[in-house]
Amino acid sequence: MDREQLKSILPHRDPMLLLDSVEREGDEARGVLDITGDEWYLQGHFPGNPVVPGVILCEILAQSVCILLSDRMEPGKTPMYTGMNNVKFRSPVRPGDRFETRCRIMRAKPPFYFAEGAGYVGDRLCVKAEFSFAITG
Repeated sequence: MDREQLKSILPHRDPMLLLDSVEREGDEARGVLDITGDEWYLQGHFPGNPVVPGVILCEILAQSVCILLSDRMEPGKTPMYTGMNNVKFRSPVRPGDRFETRCRIMRAKPPFYFAEGAGYVGDRLCVKAEFSFAITG
């Protein structure tokens, strides 16, 4: 699913659409974002040593898992972040990196969904987290 197809699921638009693509593989969503160095969130974070902010990595994870919610949402509904737990940042993500996500829904109590995800550069774990959503109208 490319950026244009993601727009049919996510309400995000530039500059907050933070994925190049996402694919569903069984019960797992796998997202990709190539970090070019031109991203707005790298301006000033940090001069001479650009690092993708942790909060942005968490948002990328959240956007990735939304593909798994797409078949559970009625038109006009929006998935909203409701919480994050056990967030761990292990390694920085920098310009030139290909950031890849692996996310899955662990349990559901509609309209609430509970997920876990991890983000990697190659085989290097950069972030992992548990998070939750509510589908709202």
